[in-house]
Formats: sequence, C-alpha cells, structure tokens
Amino acid sequence: MSFAAPLTRFSAALTLSIALCVSPVSATSLTGFMQSVAEQASDDAEIASFYRGNGYQPIWTGDDAAPRRQALLRALMQADAHGLPSARYMPAEIANAFRSARGEREIGALEVATTRAFLSYAQDLQSGALEPRQIMPGEIKRDLPRRDRTELLAAFAAAENPSAYLRSLAPGSAQYALLMREKARLEQLIARGGWGADVPARALEPGQRGAEVVALRNRMMAMGYLPRSAAASYDAALTSAVRDFQSDHGIEPDGVAGRSTMAEINRGPEDRLKSVLVALERERWMNIEGGLGARHVWVNLTDFHARIVDDGIVTFQTRAVVGERKVDKRTYEFSDEMEYMEVNPDWTVPRSILGRDYLPRMRNNPNAASYLQIIDRRGRVVPRSAIDFTQYTARNFPFTVRQPPGGRNALGRVKFMFPNAHAIYLHDTPQKNLFAREVRDYSSGCIRLNDPFEFAYHLLERQMDDPKPYFDGLVRSGRQTKVDLEEHVPVHLVYFTAFTSATGEMQYRRDIYDRDARLFRALADAGVVFPGREG
Repeated sequence: MSFAAPLTRFSAALTLSIALCVSPVSATSLTGFMQSVAEQASDDAEIASFYRGNGYQPIWTGDDAAPRRQALLRALMQADAHGLPSARYMPAEIANAFRSARGEREIGALEVATTRAFLSYAQDLQSGALEPRQIMPGEIKRDLPRRDRTELLAAFAAAENPSAYLRSLAPGSAQYALLMREKARLEQLIARGGWGADVPARALEPGQRGAEVVALRNRMMAMGYLPRSAAASYDAALTSAVRDFQSDHGIEPDGVAGRSTMAEINRGPEDRLKSVLVALERERWMNIEGGLGARHVWVNLTDFHARIVDDGIVTFQTRAVVGERKVDKRTYEFSDEMEYMEVNPDWTVPRSILGRDYLPRMRNNPNAASYLQIIDRRGRVVPRSAIDFTQYTARNFPFTVRQPPGGRNALGRVKFMFPNAHAIYLHDTPQKNLFAREVRDYSSGCIRLNDPFEFAYHLLERQMDDPKPYFDGLVRSGRQTKVDLEEHVPVHLVYFTAFTSATGEMQYRRDIYDRDARLFRALADAGVVFPGREG
C-alpha cells in the first residue's frame, strides 16, 4: 500500500463511505496486525509508546472505530477552512487505503498512517503548521505551545465525541473564529471578482470632481464603506467613508485620500486574505495552555500600541514606538512575564548599540555623547582622556557605558521589566514628538510608551489603593527605585496585520518588517490553498 499517489479531491460524503469499507481488525487476528503496527511505528517513539501502552489495540481500524475515522476524515477534508495545508494530512490517500486495505499487515500499516495524519493535523491546528524560529530565527523568538503527542492520542482515543474533541483543538479565542469568518468572506469575494478596478490616482482630497473621484466612490461602495451613490464629487459622504476606512487600517482619520491611504485602498482582497491566513497561523502560536493571562500586556507591533487586558477586555491602552525597520533594530516577537518597574532608571548601553552607534562616534571624537559615563569594573567613572577608543571594539571594550537617571535619560523616568535574553522592555522616553506620527518605528528594539506614568498607575492599582501619589513621589525623588509587581504580568509582543477590534470590525495594518510576506510564502510552500494556486 502506498500513500504517495497524486491527490484526488473527494467529497466528504464519498470519503466517509469509503472509510467504512476496511475489514475491521478482530481479536483473533491481532498477531500480524500488532507486528505490522510495531514495524510501521518504529521510527516514531511517541506513536510506538502509545501502541505499546494500549496493547497494540487499533483505534482507527477496529470494530468500534467508525466514529473516530469518520470524524478525522471529515476534519482533514475541511482543514482548508482553518488555512492549514490539507494535503499534508493525505486525506484522499487515506480514504483510498480504507477502501482497498486487506490483510493484517496492510491494515496495520493503515492504522499507523492514520495516526500520523491525526497527529500532524492535531498539532498544526492546535499550535501552528510552521516553526517560526526556523523561518525567521533572528526575529521571532516564540516558543510554540506544542502538546505531548502521546497525550493527544490517548485523549482522542478516549473521547466520547471524536468530532467535538477535534474541534476543541483549535484556538477558542473570538479572534480565531472571526478571522475564519473573514477568510471565508474574502474567498467568496475573490471568486466574484473582488472590489473592481483600482483607483487610478496617487492622491485625492475633498472638493475634487471627475473620473478619479468616481472610481474612488465606486471602490468605497464595493468595500462596504459607502452606500450606493451617483455623486461625482468628493463630498461629505465620501469624506466620511474614507475616514472610516482609515480608522480600520491604522491611518490618521482625516478623510483625505493621500498617498498612504490610496495605497491601502488599492490593495485587493487577495492581499487581505494573505494577512488573514498568516493571522490564523499566529493565533495558533498564541494558543497557550491556560490562556494568555487573566491580566496581560498585549503589544501589537504593527499597530504601534501597548494595551493592558483584564479578563479579555482592554482596560488601558497607549501609543507605542517600536523598533526601526533595519534588520538589527527590529523588535522581536516573544512572550514573557513583567516582574517589576524601575523608577528613575539609568541606561546601560547594550553592546549591540555600543558597537553600532557609539564606539564609532567616540573613535572620531572621544567626547561624543558626553552625557554617557564610562564605568570601569569597580564602578568608577573613567575620564575619556584616559581611554584610546581606537583600540577597542564592542567585543573587547573593557568598560560599561551608562547614562545616569534624569530627564534626558533615553529611558525617561520609568522602565517596565520582563527580564529576557533580548534586552527588550517597555519604557518612557524624552522624545515625545514621535508619538504624533502615524508610523512609529524609531527605536532600537525596545517599546517606548506615550503614557508611561498612567501605564504604571494601572499596573500598580492591583497592589495599592492609590498608586498615583506613591509613584509620582518616587519620580520626584530622583532616586533610582525598583518597584516589584506582587503579581507578575504576562507580556506578549505580537505582530498581527489582520485582527478585529473590540466590537468585531476587521482591522488591517501594514507589514512594516515584511514578516507576514515571508510567513505567507512559507505557508504556501507547505501547501496552504490560496485562490488561483493549487494546494
């Protein structure tokens, strides 16, 4: 029996009828079956352990296996709905094998092949089809919430309702369900021809008239932002429609279809579908056992905001500045726990920034960046005249470079620490002007907050009645002070270009680091079906 034949698409009904044609394994014929299962599972320790543990009893090909195999084959045939690479699970080959398998050895091989398909599907649905650390090891530091495969098998074999168990593997978040709904909507829209022709203009503004304005009006109607209209001018209704579009796409909502707005308006549903497919995969990465945390901090890098979420509700949010687009300054994606905040922090210049930004300047001018102190191993400030900076690189520089606390400190008056190997944290900044910008990617990798004091008050309200005077007093003192959080707060640095608002409306953001484009290519290479591309 071979599972390498080309895929043929079967209807779900035909697949299920074929699945019942295999001769079930009886108690009197287990010897040959057991030997076949042991041989076929010998290269997979977890599958081998499962079958040894259950005495080599079949879970797919036995007398009572019909509900399990029906549920699995139905799920495999519908894997496309989740944006998963359905061909990876070989549903058609397995269906053919159930129709044709005869004899203990073939049935044993089919038993193990079906188990492999189940485990591949279950793991992909539960925690992602890709390994992001392998695709972008320099940017995504996320550990996927992989479950034990033997436990998955045992739980499925014991499930009273196999279909319900399979459904339970998918993320249970409202975001995941809404993204699946948006995926189906966009696929139907693409099949009908999308939103029509692009708007043939680089920019338009209220008060204009003509064919280009009519094209913009038609596009807004097709996208659902404007009721049917015969107006040929950029009037108040069209201005309002553009403003709503801007709000849904992270653009300053001024109602003017400038260049950045027009570029987003002219993105087709195919582009939006790619964002949704990647967002579904990212949601699976966040399917953490036990959840994201009853209280957690959520920083969506593409949205340039940091939020505190309590029991699923955003209770505080502030604008954020994230890492620059340069590869060595991009903010990583990962999760950790915030443990404390530091009021009036100093700033120790990381070696990466020291070698990239400051040492080159100090080689040319020893007094460059004079606000920084050079500290030796005994904690003493070393005069710059005593150092020949031309003799050092970031690797062999024997000093620490530090900026003392103060109003000009790069970290401002407070930083929020979730100690990690990447030296990334949230902090205040003296550069307040950056928060007025629409695209806020200016840092060296850390997250700068527009309202850091209010962020601190909100975090501290769980452990004191009136945190504001306490925190403000620490700031005024000028002393460097560590404030522990009595309850650590999970922090999730994420990158979603497609997500839904609190009221359920779809939101899209720009792929500032080109990460989604690379992940979509990986999904497509893995076999995810996309309109116009065979899976």
